[in-house]
Amino acid sequence: MGQITRRSLTVAAAGALAGAATAGEAAAAGRETRRRPEFRGMWLATVANRDWPSRPGLPPEQQRAELLAALDTAVLRRLNAVIFQVRPTADALWPSPYEPWAEYLTGAQGQDPGWDPLGTAVREAHRRGLELHAWFNPYRVANHTDPGRLVPTHPARRHPEWIVRYGGKLYYNPGLPEVRRFVQDAMLDAVVRYDIDAVHWDDYFYPYPVAGQVFDDNDAYARYGACFPDRAAWRRDNIDRLVRETAVRIKRLKPGVRFGISPFAVWRNAATDPRGSRTTAGVQTYDDLYADTRGWVRRGWLDYVVPQVYWNIGFAAADYAELVPWWADTVRGTGARLYIGEALYKAGDPAQPTPWQDPTELSRHLTFDRDFPQVRGNVFFSAKEVAADRNGAMARVVADHYGCRVRPPR
Repeated sequence: MGQITRRSLTVAAAGALAGAATAGEAAAAGRETRRRPEFRGMWLATVANRDWPSRPGLPPEQQRAELLAALDTAVLRRLNAVIFQVRPTADALWPSPYEPWAEYLTGAQGQDPGWDPLGTAVREAHRRGLELHAWFNPYRVANHTDPGRLVPTHPARRHPEWIVRYGGKLYYNPGLPEVRRFVQDAMLDAVVRYDIDAVHWDDYFYPYPVAGQVFDDNDAYARYGACFPDRAAWRRDNIDRLVRETAVRIKRLKPGVRFGISPFAVWRNAATDPRGSRTTAGVQTYDDLYADTRGWVRRGWLDYVVPQVYWNIGFAAADYAELVPWWADTVRGTGARLYIGEALYKAGDPAQPTPWQDPTELSRHLTFDRDFPQVRGNVFFSAKEVAADRNGAMARVVADHYGCRVRPPR
């Protein structure tokens, strides 16, 4: 946050919420009110303390202050939604009866941090006019392969048959029906207990491929895969069942809570499937993650989808200007809202290609999106970059496209 204090953020946020504006902002507000509502979100990641808290073991009051500062930043950037990661690694940022407290809070998995981050986030986001989408990762258990490092009461230790070691990490096995039911129960506990606006998943289902390694689900495939033409079809069915069942259960519990997923943006390349995008991506969600993201949208299982279109306009293998129209066509007629995930983290990063050094690149994305009525908003990865804004790309987006605050679409 640099020299910006939380008090200055809070005061500024309150002014924005109260409608304080300069003459120029008032004119912009008039233009904005004539436009339809749009989703303006940011991801707030907690895994490995990426965005929040800044490090494990901070006193509760400092953790809370950092969380409120992130929400205030969203207000200052004229956003209207925060996607808060509350189940990063088969753990919880609320007092869950299913899983332990996340180690990213105290430094020790299972240790009560002395407050309720999710409850606070929901309450304080709503006070600021922000939606709070609870972001869960269904199957990742740990960013290491040693179950002995998990707290003794962890479900993965009580059920070692549930886990698979792969790529230096531990995962729950998506092929086991008991795992599928458990992860749903663990996530939906938050739906029951809190006034969240949506359940949100990211792009991790079966893990991304690791060269030379095999995801060992042989036993589960032998038990449950006999009716499928091959293992890939069985794996896709496992993920389809997770998505479909979760969608149904959310609506039964709380019909007003939405369900959204932010997948890797390439479903399939057109060379693989003529229905795919004109891309040459090295990963295809349908084939490599066993996630039929296009199918979920077309079958009406999702309320919204946020493809992570994390490439610049003109990028040869996966052009932003190719993928946005493909997704617009995919959601057409389905009822699913389309929001585009934006790689703010790349802006100004010297390791990224030349287009990302230009602070106008992201603003051009939003200008491009305006030609597609199916695109109803954008989400920025992630909160740390929304605040720091390394090369001014976020400020340019706000200046060019977010003349005043607007409500998200419902």
